[in-house]
Amino acid sequence: MGSHQFEMPLTAARGVTPDKRGPLSYSVDAEQGPVRLRYFTPPDRVARYFGSLYIFSVTADRYADVTRADVPQLRFLLKGGGQYHFQDGTAHPQPPVGLLGPTLGATRFALDGPTRILGVSLLPAGWHALHGGEAHLMADRICDLALDRDPAYLDLHAQLQQMDDGDAMAALCWSYLADRIKPLPDATWALLQAVDSWLIGEGSPRIEVLSEMTDLSPRQLARLTNRYYGAPPKLLARKYRALRCSARIALDHESWQALCDDGSFYDQSHFIREIKHFIGMTPHQLQTEPTAVVQLTLLRRTLGGDVAVLNRLS
Repeated sequence: MGSHQFEMPLTAARGVTPDKRGPLSYSVDAEQGPVRLRYFTPPDRVARYFGSLYIFSVTADRYADVTRADVPQLRFLLKGGGQYHFQDGTAHPQPPVGLLGPTLGATRFALDGPTRILGVSLLPAGWHALHGGEAHLMADRICDLALDRDPAYLDLHAQLQQMDDGDAMAALCWSYLADRIKPLPDATWALLQAVDSWLIGEGSPRIEVLSEMTDLSPRQLARLTNRYYGAPPKLLARKYRALRCSARIALDHESWQALCDDGSFYDQSHFIREIKHFIGMTPHQLQTEPTAVVQLTLLRRTLGGDVAVLNRLS
């Protein structure tokens, strides 16, 4: 596994070189506002189940921002509090141990004071390990994992609240989560690998291609991707197409006008609507004035080591 640690202001987040100091992580400091987000790559034993672990902190008395559509997240609220405002207009507070389902549109959040959160991105196998239910039933929702599933998570939460060293916190969480891994049948692993490859392999993934890869009908694929990814193939394809394009705009400085002319979108209006829906900002805003959280979340793409390709959106 690679060893990466970056320290950079938001405005200098492009074209940086590794500063190899941390054993598993790199950190990113935002100059735009009092935001810090530090990522940790997973060890081999859990890399097929979980993506990056991160510690997010804000020192302002009040802070609001937007996060892109994403994979499910396990989040420990270690300090402060706030609410999520999902795309359908519903609002939910962050519990001490929250399991956030897959989000199918940009999610806004508002913090009530200085806040610190440790989170872990869940890949489909990780969702199955921690929740086990149909992912689409938890899309754009958050539950209290300790209250609804396993009160033992409160013990981990209490330990994390007493810790300051990020590497030690990450090691504790990875060990805890490794004990909760549930083996998956080979056929399920094959399906997940096929869907992941399909989502990242085409500019505008077509369900016919996935059907050929898996020898499954569109109806069968919809049932399975709803279960593991939280959405049917067509919606998943739209989501990951938008995430890929947003990273190319914000991080790679590609012209959004050129991206929307590559045949994947009907016209510029369609492109703008899709980016706005899944990212929470217009292509122009991404190019000229991305918020701290939008930029820092996109930087997850640069994680090396064994972080899953789908999670990095590379």
